[in-house]
Amino acid sequence: MVLRSVDLVPISDARARLTELAEDIIAHGSEKVLTRNGTSYVALVDARKLDYYHALEAEHGSLILLDEAETGLREVLAGQVLSESELDDLLKAPPAAS
Repeated sequence: MVLRSVDLVPISDARARLTELAEDIIAHGSEKVLTRNGTSYVALVDARKLDYYHALEAEHGSLILLDEAETGLREVLAGQVLSESELDDLLKAPPAAS
């Protein structure tokens, strides 16, 4: 995403211009990055885009879980399994530090 200088707004200015900024975001589909002390602080985005970003994040998490499950199945099919005692040893908690 390329930010234009008009998309960077000091947070002190945003307080007075919140309605204007929100309308610009909806009308033009752009985001606004609010700055604090000259650095990026928070962003204002269209709520529909935020929902989309959250859906993408959830989908990404599901794909990671699927990949891990596939890896585990391949290991089982290849005979790469642990005995019960080996698993017990791996799951034992390390001794508590005193």
